This record gives sequence, structure tokens and C-alpha cells, in this order.
Amino acid sequence: MIRVGLIGYGGIAKTLLRHLTTASEGKAEVVGVLCKPGRQATVQEAVGVEVPVVERLEDLLVLSPGIVSECAGHAAVREFGEAVLQSGTDLMVISIGALADAELHDRLKDAATQSGRQILLPAGAIGAVDALVAARLSGLTKVRYCSRKPPGAWLGTLAESVCDLDHLKEATVFYRGTAREAALHYPKNANVAATVALAGLGFDETEVELCADPHTSRNTHEIEVRAKAGSFQIELEGIPSQENPKTSALTAFSVIRGLANLDAAIAI
Repeated sequence: MIRVGLIGYGGIAKTLLRHLTTASEGKAEVVGVLCKPGRQATVQEAVGVEVPVVERLEDLLVLSPGIVSECAGHAAVREFGEAVLQSGTDLMVISIGALADAELHDRLKDAATQSGRQILLPAGAIGAVDALVAARLSGLTKVRYCSRKPPGAWLGTLAESVCDLDHLKEATVFYRGTAREAALHYPKNANVAATVALAGLGFDETEVELCADPHTSRNTHEIEVRAKAGSFQIELEGIPSQENPKTSALTAFSVIRGLANLDAAIAI
């Protein structure tokens, strides 16, 4: 049985609490949730008495999780990631864009190496990550990623300073640049860009476009790859999460798949 600790109680964490045990055929369970200070009573009432809710990382680790899954954003990766690994516990990072911070990336990698633990990165809202990694091993020449979402998904981001999201008439690309800048400037929207970068050419060589499209209600991810072993393009339309339209509903189920595979007789 894989014992899972959760950091955060947003949309992804709620989906894990609802589906993890059943989807893993009883081989994984949530044993505790770390919430923000002052929210313990509220979250505990929502979660129920079966799963303890705590406000300190030390109290989550006392519950002996085999892996801690971060579900709370870049700040949570910075605040808790290193301590989780140093405690001898594996860490699953959902907010992969946090690793665009080179200093944080290196600190977490060093902590994992020194403790003999792993940092696991789920595919999230995108597919073909396995093909991209394989292509990298053969020699990549180009990786381009485009994220196209409804204008509402970009509210509260720097996109508002580039275009009028409330009155767009046509699809508008408001960002072209590297995966590193996309992940750092759009921390709640560009985690897939970081996943593609880490699987492929890296943060500074991966081309990224971010687009607001008033004619779609879905989050669309496009990847174009050129490599010595072959080339491919993929387009995936994800239904936005009901709890958080900035992310796709598929993301949480990718996390469930990754956790279930840790103790699966056949892992795929």
C-alpha cells in the first residue's frame, strides 16, 4: 500500500481524495493533508474524519507517508520540497514550473541525491512525454509547445497587460519565448511548458507560445518535435477543471496514474 501525503487542498487534491484508492485498486491511499494555517478546521470538515488535516509539515511526515504529493503551487515547492526529501520521503511535484528556478531545481536535486529519494514529475495535462524523452536520447533539434486556453483562464496573469481578455474577437498569441520565462511569469498556467522543457531540450531551448482563444472552451496543448530518430506532433484538448479553469481535469488523473504505478504489478 502506497501511503500518500498531500500538500494543499485545491482541485487536484480534492480529485485525489475522491478517486485515488479506487483508481489504484486499493494500492494507494491518502493518509494526510497539509493545509494553510488557519484552515485546518474548515478543510477537516470537508475531508471527513478518516484523513487527518494538519498545518505543519512535521505533522504530515509523522503520518509516515511513502510519498508526498505537492498540489499547492510554486510557493509550496519552494517552502516544503527540500524538507520532504531530507526526511527520506519521495516527492511528487505537480507545479513543475517551479523548477524553472534554476537555484531551486538544483537544491531539490541535491536533496534527493543526498537522501536517496526521488522527485517524480507526472505528465499532467499533456501526453507523449515518453516519446519526447526517447526522442531526446536520440538527439533533438527542435521542440515547440503552444498552450491555447479560453481568455478567462488567463485572468489574473500578465496576459491582462498584453491584451484585453474580456473583449477578444479572435485567438491572440500574447507570449512567445522560452519555457523558462513562460513558467516563471505564468506559474498557474504554464506548468506543461516546464514538463515539455524538462523532458526535451531544456528550459532555455524550448520554444513556447501562449494563446488566448475566445472561440474555445477547452485547454489545448500542442507539441511539435523534431529529432534524429523521428518527428511528431501532438494536439490534446483538455476539459478545464471545474475547481480551477487554469488547469485541465486530466492533470489530477495523471497524478493518480503516477501514484498507482508505484505499487502496480504492471505499470504503464
